[in-house]
This record gives sequence, C-alpha cells and structure tokens, in this order.
Amino acid sequence: MNTLIITATLVLVIVLVLVIVSMYNGLIKRRNEVDNAFGGMDVQLKKRYDLIPNLVATVKQYASHEKELLTKVTELRAKVTQGNLSPDDKVKLDNEISASMKSIMVAVENYPDIKASDNFIHLQRTLNEVESQISAARRTYNAVITEYNNGIETFPGNIIAGMMNLHHKEVFVIPEIERVNVDVKSLF
Repeated sequence: MNTLIITATLVLVIVLVLVIVSMYNGLIKRRNEVDNAFGGMDVQLKKRYDLIPNLVATVKQYASHEKELLTKVTELRAKVTQGNLSPDDKVKLDNEISASMKSIMVAVENYPDIKASDNFIHLQRTLNEVESQISAARRTYNAVITEYNNGIETFPGNIIAGMMNLHHKEVFVIPEIERVNVDVKSLF
C-alpha cells in the first residue's frame, strides 16, 4: 500500500513538473516570438528611416517653404536611430515620424515640380512599398503580442509569468489623428 502511494505521488510530481516545464518553455517561446516580430518590424522601420534623408533632400530642392516640417522629420529620424530606445519609445517616435511623413506628402501636392521629378516619383514608390511592409510587420507583431499577452494573463500561465517577471506588452495602435474619416468631397 505504501508503495502504491509513493508511486502515485511520484507520478503526480513528475506530471506536475512536466506541465510546469512545458508552460515555462511555452512562455519563453512566446517572448522570443515577440522579440523576433519586433526585430522584423524594426528592419522595415530602418528602411523607412534610410529613405528620409533622400526624401528631405529632394523636397528641399523645390520647397524651401517647408523647412520647418523637413527639420522636424530629420530631428525625429536622428532620435530614433540613436539605438538606445525602448520598444515603447521607438513606437511613439515612429508614430510621430509617420504623421510627419504624411504631412510631407500632403505638402508636396502644392509643388508640381516635385511631383514631376523622377527622383521623387521613385522615392514615393519605394516609400509606399516600405509602408506596406511596415503595415504587414505591424500586423504580425500585434498577432504575436496578443498571443503572448494571452499566455501570461490566463491561468495557470499567469502564475509562471509572475515568477518569470513577464509583463503585458502593448500592441501597435493607430494614432487617434489617423482614425478620422477622410472627407472624400474635400479631395475633389
């Protein structure tokens, strides 16, 4: 009888240890997927940051009135490429850069010479491709973050996540200014 109790206890302990190890490994896997997804998005953002000096130089040739906007974009790019930013800080700066880039594209509409420039047309096409890739990387990042957050916030993963000091991570959200519906009538 004692042998049966000892064996049952031993089996229960082994199963419990295996479950805990499996959950631990699952959380580590999710954390690594988050890091990987952020790295993939970071690569796409770097492509955009590399385009900014060319875009600024091209617009500067034609649009001296937009100096303040161009200076702002250049300063934001300098901040974000320093390399010592947290992911949250990078996200905030990237949102500012996105808004500034859109402002530049709107400002360019007032300068027909820029729009006709082969260099600008090439830059705009490249920027559109990069923006599409950034959008795809953000969707991937958000999906991975959601899976990670679900893993660390549901029972019993939350207990192990607490012991591992894993915390909730924020998904990429569209800045409030970009959520405004476009007035189609104003475009024509």
